[in-house]
Amino acid sequence: MNTLKTFVLMAALTALALGVGFALGGRGGMAIALVFALVMNFGSYWFSDRIVLGMYGARPVGPNEAPELYAMLERLSRNADLPTPRLYLMDTPTPNAFATGRDPQHGVVAVTTGILQILSRDELEGVIAHELAHIKNRDMLTSTIAATMAGAITSIAQMAMFAGMFGGGRGDDEEGGVNPLAALLMMILGPIAAALIQMAVSRSREYAADADGARISGKPLALASALMRLEQGAQAVPMNANPATAHMFIVSPLHGGGLAGLFSTHPATAERVQRLRALNEETAGAGRPRLAR
Repeated sequence: MNTLKTFVLMAALTALALGVGFALGGRGGMAIALVFALVMNFGSYWFSDRIVLGMYGARPVGPNEAPELYAMLERLSRNADLPTPRLYLMDTPTPNAFATGRDPQHGVVAVTTGILQILSRDELEGVIAHELAHIKNRDMLTSTIAATMAGAITSIAQMAMFAGMFGGGRGDDEEGGVNPLAALLMMILGPIAAALIQMAVSRSREYAADADGARISGKPLALASALMRLEQGAQAVPMNANPATAHMFIVSPLHGGGLAGLFSTHPATAERVQRLRALNEETAGAGRPRLAR
């Protein structure tokens, strides 16, 4: 169900990008929107891991520097039938973690020093397994496309608005011209709709990573406990995080309630915990669950 939902949301985001381009520039604008989105996706796909690791000052660590953590990563990677990702450490007291890399062969799991201080071994296994699920499901590709498509829509709308301010809008032509009201609405509503769809994609993938991560570790309740601890820790020790990368972390490094929750990249922690507890009840007595294919 999460996979189908993600596919539908991605299709909606693509259609929105083309719709914004068409409303602002007709068929030519639609073609420009498509090319712009493709170029942004290509760059993000190949270079996003290096950019985000550098952004947070993450450094690589190996089995000599962090033997227990690395051994845990290797064992859980075997459970997930994945090559062992590279391990990175972020020197920050905020407890959090994320995965990146363009495919399973180039996967990266990054954790903060703060997460190593507050989680038990079982809880940390749950977090690592969650990040491995993201890698196995190629969620980095999905989230990258969603983020860059939303960014492309916003950029196109901003460029169109800037051009309109200086009289650079397209006039009537053989296509019948652009409806000024429709163009204005797309400039305003297009980026908002894109952001909402992007957040919905991110939330859908988080639910899937929770479930698959619980199957990799065989400890749904440990992951549920970790999520609650991490949310409390992130609130107590906020991270100076870039909003463009918030969707990558296991719990949101950003805060906001009310209307801001509508734009959250993560589902409510209480709902995630409830689903994990339900999964634990379903698999109780059936032995260690295996990762769903």
